[in-house]
Amino acid sequence: MHFAIWQRTLRFQRLHRTIKQSGATEQPEPATREKSTMTHSFDKKYWDEIWHGDRATAMAAGAPNPHLTHEVAGLTPGTALDAGCGGGTEAVWLATRGWQVTGADIAAEALARAADRAAQAGVADQVRWVEADLSTWEPEARYDLVTTHYAHPAIPQLDFYRRIADWVAPGGMLFIVGHLHHDHHGGAASHDAGHGHHDTDGQPPESASVRAADITAQLDPTEWEISTARETHRSMTGPDGRDVQLHDVVVAAVRRR
Repeated sequence: MHFAIWQRTLRFQRLHRTIKQSGATEQPEPATREKSTMTHSFDKKYWDEIWHGDRATAMAAGAPNPHLTHEVAGLTPGTALDAGCGGGTEAVWLATRGWQVTGADIAAEALARAADRAAQAGVADQVRWVEADLSTWEPEARYDLVTTHYAHPAIPQLDFYRRIADWVAPGGMLFIVGHLHHDHHGGAASHDAGHGHHDTDGQPPESASVRAADITAQLDPTEWEISTARETHRSMTGPDGRDVQLHDVVVAAVRRR
């Protein structure tokens, strides 16, 4: 589900800027105003539309998240769950490093693209793909690694993180990369062509963003050892070739045995 783009909202923003620059008077239709309010739910219908949209190929073709590759590279491979795996970028990367991976996502089209990517990488037998609503789904077993990258199911973000934390085996790691919640990230240029969960000002909606302290507060210190809790800013080249600034929250925690 990472790199999903709120395309209609962004098109409206760009139209708004173009009209303002031309000096014309903007008179949007009522339906256009409605689209800019970001009132949708992150449900199956929403994600199916995203993965059948014109940015799906670019979304599925990205490099694995650098936070994951840095933090997880030194771990001993075991079983892993990528919760909200989207086009399978991180799941396939884990499989190429020897992990036995389950990739779960609500969008069937995303999983089809993920399966193709795994086959091309020669690791199809190391990844199991599961179409699942992560707000209700329960795995059959716990995992040595549970990771998620900008995933947004149809429940509050912190509720989602608490759910997936329950799926980590004793001694295993929970690894979360999310959108950093901040009042000012620098305007619509930020996130615009990255993973692209945008509100009307070019930023992820408040419901899809968190702070590191919000996440760590969900983890009982008698059960978890926090190894990483940071809020970072990084640059990347988006699918359209532009440089963009990303604002991430990264949390890694190990469940005590």
